[in-house]
Amino acid sequence: MTSRKNKSRAIVIGAGIGGLTAGALLARRGYSVLILDQALVPGGCASTFKRKGFTFDVGATQVAGLEPGGIHQRIFSELAIELPKATPCDPACAVYLPGEKTPVNVWRDPQKWQEERQRQFPGSEPFWQLIAALFKASWEFQGRNPVLPPRNLWDLSQLIQAVRPGTLITVPYTLFTVGDALRAYGLENDRRLRTFLDLQLKLYSQVNAEETALLYAATALSVSQQPQGLFHLQGSMQVLSDRLVEALERNGGQLLMRHSVEQIIVKHGKATAVVIHDRKTGEVWTEPADCIVANVTVQNLMQLLGKKAPRGYQKRVHKLPPASGAFVVYLGVDESAIPLECPPHLQFMYDGNGPLGENNSLFVSVSRPGDGRAPAGRSTIIASTFVDPQTWWHTEDYQGLKKKYTEDAIARLAQFFYLKPETMIHVESATPRTFAHFTAREQGIVGGIGQRIPTFGPFGFANRTPINHLWLVGDSTHPGEGTAGVSYSALTVVKQIEAQFQRS
Repeated sequence: MTSRKNKSRAIVIGAGIGGLTAGALLARRGYSVLILDQALVPGGCASTFKRKGFTFDVGATQVAGLEPGGIHQRIFSELAIELPKATPCDPACAVYLPGEKTPVNVWRDPQKWQEERQRQFPGSEPFWQLIAALFKASWEFQGRNPVLPPRNLWDLSQLIQAVRPGTLITVPYTLFTVGDALRAYGLENDRRLRTFLDLQLKLYSQVNAEETALLYAATALSVSQQPQGLFHLQGSMQVLSDRLVEALERNGGQLLMRHSVEQIIVKHGKATAVVIHDRKTGEVWTEPADCIVANVTVQNLMQLLGKKAPRGYQKRVHKLPPASGAFVVYLGVDESAIPLECPPHLQFMYDGNGPLGENNSLFVSVSRPGDGRAPAGRSTIIASTFVDPQTWWHTEDYQGLKKKYTEDAIARLAQFFYLKPETMIHVESATPRTFAHFTAREQGIVGGIGQRIPTFGPFGFANRTPINHLWLVGDSTHPGEGTAGVSYSALTVVKQIEAQFQRS
């Protein structure tokens, strides 16, 4: 822990996992930290809400990086806080392809997963072996904390230090998409495999197999196997936020909820202060800062900078392909609605019946007995699908559209779950307008900007913005979405801030 006579003032905009992680680490290292968020509770898209005794995870429902050496384990160890109790998801997901009654189970055991995919997708093993090799090299590289993309000599030095001979296997595939790899192995016409990959990659990269950067896909498709894994938290996703807040406050940091940042003040190319609005009292004031960390989308960052946004940066953001929103239905049910031995995470893609979301699919998370999300004898079901946010902002009948999506989602879920009036205790749904209201994300977009080649890794948005003393964390930056991804971005930013303040 760093001791500072005159503590440098760090202001963090947004109390999502990325912002809380950055703030807690900075406080631990001796900075005076203030985190601000307009919401009621911390956590952003990984927070929760309660209804009728049920606890619902707002967005994120599974966590990577809790294993020994994983990003959350490393950060929680530095912060001297206990990792939350969690159980591995095995299978990580049960994927039901259109018209099929038996799922593709993404097993945690590598041998079981290899046998499963060979049975489900004959002839595809060379593709999966490439994925495994790229993942191994990429994971080891990421574990050495590279800075991607580098924006000055210090960043470049960190990147070079992370490179090893084994990393070089990834170089020829830097400009490959998953679609390119399928064609290279003669699998471009395997529709079942393509459908499976589209479903899984949309969850993690926001785009389909044809567009997803191959190096990103290698991690997304492999991280659920041992020695890594996806985990189901005991209690709820909120436990991550609560522990980070505990660490922040124990080290002298401050978190103010219901306080929004209206503007980032920039003078002579340097971020110097923020304009804060207390949403409870209406008070507005300007708070100076030595450094500012924005845990917001890159679109929101442009709004906060206003006319001070660098023209080239602004133009790049404006040219981004449209991001996705989400429609989510939250069900509190009697446990008799849940089939025996139901996996915690399922994915369904449907034939016909009219489209539901962008790819006519649902990603479903189910609570486990005793996991703290439902009273005894009851369970929660959370089902989400990606949607075009514009539909929800421009509809003339918002409530009617919301009702239709809710009814359609429940009708499709009822093909697997026993959903009848007597088993459904609570029904609630959220749209991009809901997410915009509660998270302040531009148009309620979720999951980042899409891991296409132009926005992935070395070609993506850097943590170090073109404005001095202003950093960006979250799912708009490398390595992307998820609590593990945004925590990596937070760790990178903290390292950059430390290096800059040590030099000055």
